[in-house]
Amino acid sequence: MQAGAYMDVAQVTLYVFWIFFAGLVFYLRREDKREGYPLESDTGGGGVAHGFPRMPDSKSYKLSNGHIATLPNHKNDRRNAPVAPIAPWPGAPLEPTGNAMLDGVGPGSYADREDVPELTMDKVPCIVPLRVAKGTYLEARDPDPRGMNVIGADREIAGVVTDVWVDRAEALIRYLEVEVAGAGTRVLLPVPFAKINSPRGRVSVKALLGAQFANVPRTASPDQVTKLEEDKIVGYYGAGTLYATPSRQEPIL
Repeated sequence: MQAGAYMDVAQVTLYVFWIFFAGLVFYLRREDKREGYPLESDTGGGGVAHGFPRMPDSKSYKLSNGHIATLPNHKNDRRNAPVAPIAPWPGAPLEPTGNAMLDGVGPGSYADREDVPELTMDKVPCIVPLRVAKGTYLEARDPDPRGMNVIGADREIAGVVTDVWVDRAEALIRYLEVEVAGAGTRVLLPVPFAKINSPRGRVSVKALLGAQFANVPRTASPDQVTKLEEDKIVGYYGAGTLYATPSRQEPIL
């Protein structure tokens, strides 16, 4: 080193930080491709698009139940979903070609999660009806929806609330159990889709028409719901926000 020369520690530190930050961005950009990639390309002859950087190598995780999850996986690959573009140009909107309410497309899309219940720290089903959740009750100052009629977007009676399903881990109401009018079956109504009107003694649902409650996906067990069943149920109500009536699919203006 020449006499009088010195090392600018601040500048070297800055360069080291830049290199570290660039590496961090590269690493995180790869890791966030463990779900949802590769993308489907509708330009240049179709196929798939990985983007830059390419997808990471597979990595396995041991879950609390002893199962092994490997990511990325392609279990939720929906390239064969029942939809078709409404026009030939790239990026054209897709429209359903089957039963839009049940096919898991558009606002009704869902992930194929495990067909097992969500568990609490005590390894018991997390979301259950009050008749099963011993020691859990509704706050006396809050409205009790049990016994209230459920009214669809067409103001038709869809059924009556028979029970409330609670999340024992979060101490929240997740679903209302509805006995469908004229069907004798019970389905779940996600609370975010319900408006409980205590003074009028009814529960209003804008997402579905009264008759459409009969087709809400059901649970295999009367006292518990699996992760996959939850996604299908919520997806059905989500689909109703667009596909319940033909007018909802038209432009607002």
